[in-house]
Amino acid sequence: MPQPLKTGRSYQSQERVEEWMTAAQAGNPGVEVLSTPMLLQMIEVAAAQCVTPCLEAGQASVGTAVDVQHIAATPVGMIVRAEAEIVTIEGRRVTFAVAAFDEREKIAEGTHERVIVDRSAFLERVAEKQAPT
Repeated sequence: MPQPLKTGRSYQSQERVEEWMTAAQAGNPGVEVLSTPMLLQMIEVAAAQCVTPCLEAGQASVGTAVDVQHIAATPVGMIVRAEAEIVTIEGRRVTFAVAAFDEREKIAEGTHERVIVDRSAFLERVAEKQAPT
């Protein structure tokens, strides 16, 4: 049985910044710090993990909006902790307050929104896009 989906539910994850996660690897030569796309991925994973235990069989959550400020750089080797807390639930739409911290300071803050979908129906819509027109 799924856990209740309610405001205040939170999740934290952490990951060490590796070379492949840097802005340099994302096309910004010489900038050997955690890239914003990788930071966003960490935040999205934390939010997805927060809601996953609350889903019914056959459901999934998909990211639909991100409003995050990347406010400090994190060098390779540091551990980043991503946090997500449910702040509003409107039908299938779940909004999270999100933040991330490295070993020294807050590096990001903002909001992230996910929508709970029926996985089969969602994948059918995706397959329709791939069908020849």
